[in-house]
Amino acid sequence: MHSHHTTQPLKKPKFSWYDFLPKSIFCCFLEKYTLRTFRSDLTAGVTVGIVALPLAMAFAIASGVAPEQGLFTAIVAGFLISLFGGSRVQIGGPTGAFVVIVYGIIQRQGYEGLVLATLMAAVILILMGACRLGTLIKYIPYPLVTGFTTGIAVIIFSSQVKDLLGLQMQSVPADFLPKWQAFFVAISTWQPATCFVGLGTLFGIVALRRYFPVIPWGIVSIVGATFICWLFSLPVETVGERFGQIPRVLPAPSLPSFHFSVDLFRSLIPDAITIAFLAGIESLLSAVIADGMTGRRHKSNCELIAQGIGNLGSVFFGGIPATGAIAHTATNIKTGAKTPVAGMIHSVVLFLLIFCFAPLVSKIPLTALAAVLVVVAWNMSEHDHFRHLLKAPLGDIAVLLSAFLLTVLVDITIAVEVGMILAAFVFMKRMSDMGQVAPIMKFVDESSGKDKEDPDAISNKSVPPEVEVYEVTGPFFFGVADSLKDVLHGIEPPPKVFILRMRKVPVIDASGLHALEEFFEKCKRDNTVLVLSGVKGQPAKTIHKYGLEELIGKENIHPHIDPALERARQLVNLNI
Repeated sequence: MHSHHTTQPLKKPKFSWYDFLPKSIFCCFLEKYTLRTFRSDLTAGVTVGIVALPLAMAFAIASGVAPEQGLFTAIVAGFLISLFGGSRVQIGGPTGAFVVIVYGIIQRQGYEGLVLATLMAAVILILMGACRLGTLIKYIPYPLVTGFTTGIAVIIFSSQVKDLLGLQMQSVPADFLPKWQAFFVAISTWQPATCFVGLGTLFGIVALRRYFPVIPWGIVSIVGATFICWLFSLPVETVGERFGQIPRVLPAPSLPSFHFSVDLFRSLIPDAITIAFLAGIESLLSAVIADGMTGRRHKSNCELIAQGIGNLGSVFFGGIPATGAIAHTATNIKTGAKTPVAGMIHSVVLFLLIFCFAPLVSKIPLTALAAVLVVVAWNMSEHDHFRHLLKAPLGDIAVLLSAFLLTVLVDITIAVEVGMILAAFVFMKRMSDMGQVAPIMKFVDESSGKDKEDPDAISNKSVPPEVEVYEVTGPFFFGVADSLKDVLHGIEPPPKVFILRMRKVPVIDASGLHALEEFFEKCKRDNTVLVLSGVKGQPAKTIHKYGLEELIGKENIHPHIDPALERARQLVNLNI
């Protein structure tokens, strides 16, 4: 006899802590982690580590900090996000989403202000995860995300024009329109060598992506540009010339000394919320995309906690905000990653690269990094989706354009706040449009008094005189509530009984309850008895809890139309 050993899939425990168990522990200890799996993770981790090097530096420079701070972020936050995260293949680090907000905070409050805002954002992320709010991120409207993502792409591109062309400018204005005005004034100061290397790198990247998509275009283009500058001794500004030598090791964990004040804390709350908002959206969007590529499922709440821990670790080592990087995560999957070990290897590889090659990294031309960021901005812009959304309903277009224009022309924090409020109003308007208050259709069927297609319909013979029957259709929200106020004004003289049918009301909110209470008072003043029919489910429970059942009277609230009509007959003293 042969014994057959089958591997049974691990069943999800029915414990609350399971949702917060990092995938690294699950994959390495609760599942069998083999040498073959490690080889796959090693290949992916090394590849992603090499790919991440130029982008981490480029994002840091675009954010207004030193390039090594981007590297420290990718190393520390990347390691922690993989270690504690809820996705098998998520790669964390600095991303383009943070460039605008980080640059703005540093311009206003300095790096110390950024540290405090990031610490606050990290706490918000951890609390969001602990309170299981990860699933709520998916309710953020797509036009809003597309709007400020495209806006960020435009800002990133604009921030790279100076280094790409080698413009001789003392300072670059922070705002979009003054920035481009300054570019046009300084266009005559462009440097031929810098422009040649920058545009050459850009065209090289486009060619690599089109004809050799397997090759990691970022690192190859950077190495090629650096080699050409060294070979021909081109007068092109390098990372080392502007920022000094890249350090070989991580700094000791510490926080910069800053004077804490309530005013500073209060002023940074919107920035902290924006950082947490962007980190949550970007990381969970990346995890969802990874799920689609791998067929796995991530743990959204666990991932949010990991993002919080990663951001805490980042600022303790002199870094900047971090989140899940969609491009790096996709590269990680395509190169064979199986578990979070690949993400941790990516961080180790980054550390080894700066430990072994820091002097060479300092020789990278800034214009080449600018070319890399121009391509990143193009990828982020989602121009196809942006154009497609312009064919959407008017409310979605308003959200899209508001988020885009406010991100570009004002500030991303304002864009997020206004965009969310506008999206909420659009949603509320649509929900209110679904509901209406109208007189019911009275079907005449001499034989039964009922319509065959609608068994709960009413015939003309069924409705007593001096009784009006109206029906609410859809959610009983503020829009319906507003319509209800005008109903009795159009009925002269006021009826003795007013039946309000609610069989097609799936849900009622506080505005609806208040409107119902006001409508009852109006009926009372007109000596009209209000009778409710079809009250079931959530509306029935909510009306009881709110105290309207006692106000209107239990005898005047019915689950079906027939007892409501019988009650109406009693009230008008009809002997049928």
